[in-house]
Amino acid sequence: MKAIIKLIAILLVMNAATTLAESPVTLVIHGGAGVLRDELTPEKEAESRKVLEEALRKGFKVLQDGGSSADAVIAAIVILEDSPLFNAGRGSVLTAAGTVEMDASIMDGSTHKAGAAAGVQGVKNPILLARRIMDNTQHVMLTGKGAEEFAREQKLAFEPAEYFIIPEREEQLKKAKEKEKAKARTGALADPLPPSFVIGTVGAVALDKHGHLAAGTSTGGMTNKRAGRVGDSPVIGAGTYAEDGVVAVSCTGHGEFFIRSAVAFDVAARMKYTGATVDAAAREIIKVQLPKLGGTGGLIALDAKGNITTPFNTQGMIRASIKADGS
Repeated sequence: MKAIIKLIAILLVMNAATTLAESPVTLVIHGGAGVLRDELTPEKEAESRKVLEEALRKGFKVLQDGGSSADAVIAAIVILEDSPLFNAGRGSVLTAAGTVEMDASIMDGSTHKAGAAAGVQGVKNPILLARRIMDNTQHVMLTGKGAEEFAREQKLAFEPAEYFIIPEREEQLKKAKEKEKAKARTGALADPLPPSFVIGTVGAVALDKHGHLAAGTSTGGMTNKRAGRVGDSPVIGAGTYAEDGVVAVSCTGHGEFFIRSAVAFDVAARMKYTGATVDAAAREIIKVQLPKLGGTGGLIALDAKGNITTPFNTQGMIRASIKADGS
């Protein structure tokens, strides 16, 4: 009997070692699918690459040190939120009222817990608020003033309005309002806003050495949106989803379409119930399903074996990844 127990113990240890070997730490990030090639100057592209590199290195260090996938996602997204280059945190677009209302969410695939904040103002890093909601409340989503009050209770950093409102976003709002006025004068449909006005979000998905997946997404929403509008980014299953053994997904796009199609969860569902690969599942949704509805955008997805896919149906999507070997 002792020999059998010893053999079982050895097999358990071997199985654990194998699991670790089969979970190559991987991190994928994105900075939105609203990229127009003629608007992305060489200078801006270089700046974006620099910030992406910093975010990747920060998140990857967490994974290398044995940290959780959720911690890596947070570390990477904070860097992107702090940059004025992306539509999240400091670089958020403006509402019709000229204010900033931000959304963010995170999901831990190992526990199936999630946290989200919607329509918040002044919170420097909405992704940190989403994490606190996940970890320190019984809820999934808090909105507006209630979310801000909780952020203060958690002693999260706040910034004044001028920290978030940058000249580029003010110019975008001005152009969007001009299009609205043109439509009102003629009664005809105005030209649609360019993707850079509508699509812009940051996100990350990660696989840690224990095989756990996590996903997070953060955004300022869409230029000239009505006050109180909430997109897909804080909606679990629409803009963000993670499930151990299956996939982690972060989306960027015209949120209304992503909500209606439950895009992030649909990737997981196709993988679980039809046996589709992560690439096949994601591409079918982004390249076929969404365009039929008129939806634009993209996503990043990472499966339990470290396979990556980053499909989009716009001119471009800012994204980057790093694998276990550092490539």
